[in-house]
Amino acid sequence: MRKTRNFSSIAGAIALAALFGGSALAGQSSIDRLLSTGACPRCDFKFDEMREISLDGAKLERAVLREADLKEARLTNADLRGADLRRAEFERADLSGSDLTGGSLRAVDMEKAILVRTIFADADLRDADLAEADMSESDFTDADMRFAYLVRSKAANTIFKGAKMDGVDLERAMIEGANFDGARLKYADFDRVRAAGTTFRRADLTGAHMTSTDLTGADLSGANLTDALLRRTRLAGADLTGVRGLSPERIINACGDEKTKLPEGITLKACE
Repeated sequence: MRKTRNFSSIAGAIALAALFGGSALAGQSSIDRLLSTGACPRCDFKFDEMREISLDGAKLERAVLREADLKEARLTNADLRGADLRRAEFERADLSGSDLTGGSLRAVDMEKAILVRTIFADADLRDADLAEADMSESDFTDADMRFAYLVRSKAANTIFKGAKMDGVDLERAMIEGANFDGARLKYADFDRVRAAGTTFRRADLTGAHMTSTDLTGADLSGANLTDALLRRTRLAGADLTGVRGLSPERIINACGDEKTKLPEGITLKACE
């Protein structure tokens, strides 16, 4: 009987240790767990205050960061695939090299954020604020960016292939060398955009505004330009072969050069 009681005591002690140890782990906040381990996939950070948090390579796949405050956070090279960032605050945050493939980022605030070489493929960025963000060399392939705000953003050599970008505001953005092939850009605002060497092959630019836009060397072959407005647009060396819907009366003081390729019936004055 004594031995039985001893074994029972030991078993009870082990059970208590497991219970209290498990309780301590379970009681740890998602933020503490992330800071201590660098990983918290599927964790719930909704409404959390995480300003200026700094982690490299954090594992946050499918985490919920909805309406969390991460202003000026540094989450470089993070795994945020499938994460929920709706209405989250990432103003001036650094997410360079991170992967947000398939993420939900509707109405996210990433104003002035550093998003260099960041992956947003298949992400939902409708109504997102990306004003003055640096998105250079990032990947937005097939992303939904309808009505996103990208004023004065930097997106040199960035990929937007197949993205839905109806009503997007890119005024004064710098998108040299970017790829918009097959993207849907209906009624997009490209006023005063620097887009030299950018490709828009087979893109839908119906109703797009391109006032004082620099499209030097751009490739718009096969694009739909129905109702698009090209006012003072620079098209030196641009390729407009096979474009559809381009109306001469909606080309106002645009210019080209001997290297510009134009569809039949369209002429331009020479660029100075």
